[in-house]
Amino acid sequence: MPSDAVLYQAAALCLTYPDDDLRARLPLLREAAPQLREFVDHAAVTSAQELAAHYGQVFGSGNRHSLYLSRWRDGGTRKRFKEVFRAAGLELTGEEAPDFLPAVLEFTARTGDTDLLTGHREGLERLRSRLTAVGTPYASVLDAVCAALPARVR
Repeated sequence: MPSDAVLYQAAALCLTYPDDDLRARLPLLREAAPQLREFVDHAAVTSAQELAAHYGQVFGSGNRHSLYLSRWRDGGTRKRFKEVFRAAGLELTGEEAPDFLPAVLEFTARTGDTDLLTGHREGLERLRSRLTAVGTPYASVLDAVCAALPARVR
């Protein structure tokens, strides 16, 4: 398992719709991924309704904070994501699109393959910057993910 696998898996949980499962896992996330402590501490003291409403405001359709990576790249398609998942022997079981950042983070945690993330580094950095600009605690999750990505090869 790659050294950042726990971080990627924890970040995937933090970036999905906040439900009772997330709330139950907050103590584990705090312990396992200290890089996410800012978000985890915020989620722990925020009511479930308020956290869910904030998630909808930040990531809801029609806003500038899409968690779908193909939207951050001209000509990006979901087909490539599906092909990479299949080549690794993984299939998405839910209704979520394969370019959904939490799905890609979970894929990366399970396989150690950071290519999908590094291939979309520019979009991740733009998303991180926009989240920082609006002052959401979700920015700290993107800060940790971007910091964990392998260095750029020039």
